[in-house]
Amino acid sequence: MDTGQKVQIAPVSVASDLRISDLRAALAAGWRDFIAHPAFGLFFAAIYVIGGICIYFGLFERGEIMWLIPAAAGFPLLAPFVAVGLYEVSRRREAGLPMSWRAALGAMRGHGDEQILSMGVILFVAFSFWLMIAHGIFAVFVAQAGAGSESIEFFFTGTGLAMLLVGSIVGALIALAFYAITVISLPLLVDREVDFITAIIVSLATIRSNKFVMLAWAVIIAVTLFIAMLPLFLGLFIVLPVLAHTTWHLYRRVVDDTRTETA
Repeated sequence: MDTGQKVQIAPVSVASDLRISDLRAALAAGWRDFIAHPAFGLFFAAIYVIGGICIYFGLFERGEIMWLIPAAAGFPLLAPFVAVGLYEVSRRREAGLPMSWRAALGAMRGHGDEQILSMGVILFVAFSFWLMIAHGIFAVFVAQAGAGSESIEFFFTGTGLAMLLVGSIVGALIALAFYAITVISLPLLVDREVDFITAIIVSLATIRSNKFVMLAWAVIIAVTLFIAMLPLFLGLFIVLPVLAHTTWHLYRRVVDDTRTETA
């Protein structure tokens, strides 16, 4: 892949020369953003953490602990929307603009055109779709297993392990598809006045033109989110903000910028 090669997608051009060194640089920049303004990262992460804890205890109270696995597996689909406010924090810090809660929280509205909210609806539908798929997979394997399939021990049987394998593969494919359409599109919608369809096309072009690095970033996101969720979601207080800020810097590296920053 030639250095400096770009793919033109009106109204932006996408670089196709991302390297692992760019990913390392983005991670370092993301960490610096978090350390510079930790209150914002902790606040937005708290939304995600509280949501996860509520899902956990809600399922536990209803005696539906078996649904914790598909819920936890699909929960990261919502993470990009929670990260929108942190993209604005990184944008303002990079541009030397004053930092404010109003600006960070207002990022959810985008540029007043509801494009980001439209993406949020897509993410919510994706989460709901995954739960329906998981329910279907569960129903098929439970019908095969018969009695005893309602207990947690079911997961350690041959049928239960097969169900986890199939569910993991299907879930990974769904997560990868939505990673591909959101990883660059949401930062782009925070940064520029474009429609969400254009933003999705740019995001897909980024994946297509930088497969190795962007897939490596997907793996890093998946692994770190999984590890962070193990201690009752508490690791997300650090991991989620750093991932969000890093994604912003990857976006800035891959998408050409010819505008003047504005407040």
